[in-house]
Amino acid sequence: MVDWHLIKEMKPPSTQTEWEAEFEKYQQYPEFRIMNHGMTLPEFKFIWYMEYSHRMWGRLVGLAFILPAAYFWRRGYLNRTMKGRVLGLCSFVCFQGLLGWYMVKSGLEEKPDSHDVPRVSQYRLAAHLGSALLLYCGSLWAGLSLVLPQHKLPDTRQITVLRRFARGTSGLVFLTALSGAFVAGLDAGLVYNSFPKMGERWIPDDLLAFSPTLKNFFENPTTVQFDHRILAISSVAAITGLYLFSRRIPLPRRTRIALSSLLAMAYLQAGLGISTLLLYVPTPLAATHQSGSLALLSLAIWLLAELRRVVR
Repeated sequence: MVDWHLIKEMKPPSTQTEWEAEFEKYQQYPEFRIMNHGMTLPEFKFIWYMEYSHRMWGRLVGLAFILPAAYFWRRGYLNRTMKGRVLGLCSFVCFQGLLGWYMVKSGLEEKPDSHDVPRVSQYRLAAHLGSALLLYCGSLWAGLSLVLPQHKLPDTRQITVLRRFARGTSGLVFLTALSGAFVAGLDAGLVYNSFPKMGERWIPDDLLAFSPTLKNFFENPTTVQFDHRILAISSVAAITGLYLFSRRIPLPRRTRIALSSLLAMAYLQAGLGISTLLLYVPTPLAATHQSGSLALLSLAIWLLAELRRVVR
């Protein structure tokens, strides 16, 4: 889909003439001329409907959030704190939609100075994914804060350290998930399909091949994959350490379940990531790995909700 219309695109092309006109629009862009010049109309319909489904789902999510929020606001069910949260999250929903189109647009632009294949900008992809994760985390935190009864945890030094440890670990999990956008945007999962080494080396020769050096961390597929590996291993190590540290502290049963679930999911997610790499990134497995990152982040937010302080 090369156009963005809030209302018009609610209805897909219905006749052969309309489909051919839509296909002709796509043929004017570099993605078709350089990568997909042999594409047939049925193949175009498949990618068109993939994008269409994503946009419609995004609209549905927006309506499912904004309409009930407006109803509860009008009925007076929201206190002052919740009104601030709801207003912020509703604004984020709208921003996420605009950012999505800004991301898609980058894959349709001419890049005369680039010798790379046409692709969505990894920077915009990371921004779109990051904002989606922030929106999700904010919504989940708001929901858990309302649904879960707070534990009256003792205000000891160990509990304080555990809270800080959990916050730092959750931040690391978030950063690891975000780095996956750069991996996807640059097809970095296809450059070294071995583990634990990258090819025959622990540190590949082309790790800092680009100049200036900082450019490697965002545009060099080797460095991007290397960074994602380091962040993933660090996340698993941090979660393991968090779990072991928590064993010394008396905690409520629900908090223990959250910690155990987080640990189990961390190792499952690591296994999915390694399998995806070794099998040359099959789409179903890659999608499962992406879903696993969201599940892991959800469990980290749940743990933070369990450890939150009681408001006095």
